[in-house]
Amino acid sequence: MDTTTVKVATPWGKARVLEEAWAPQEAEGKEFAAVLQLVELEGGERLVRLAYTTDGTARRGPVTLRLGDLTRLRDAAGGLVGLRELLGEGAAAGARARRTAVGNARRARAAPDAR
Repeated sequence: MDTTTVKVATPWGKARVLEEAWAPQEAEGKEFAAVLQLVELEGGERLVRLAYTTDGTARRGPVTLRLGDLTRLRDAAGGLVGLRELLGEGAAAGARARRTAVGNARRARAAPDAR
């Protein structure tokens, strides 16, 4: 899908779809998909849009995901940098992991010896 020309409605106005990932689902013989979108308003603000679809058209939520569905969305995001960062991978996840490691090391050094 050429997402550069796709527009969607949001409470803040029309937005352009920048990236999109789909995770096919099935429940009680019904097929549908969870859709994760990175969208951008005209002013440049980026939003996350999560929906479901039964026929290729995004429907209103709430959207309920199983852990496996979230994994499939992350896999479907492939090389889509913005969505991968949103899902906790890429540069943002690396920076968080480094901050956590540094914080843990500092706390370990500052803690009194428990021996």
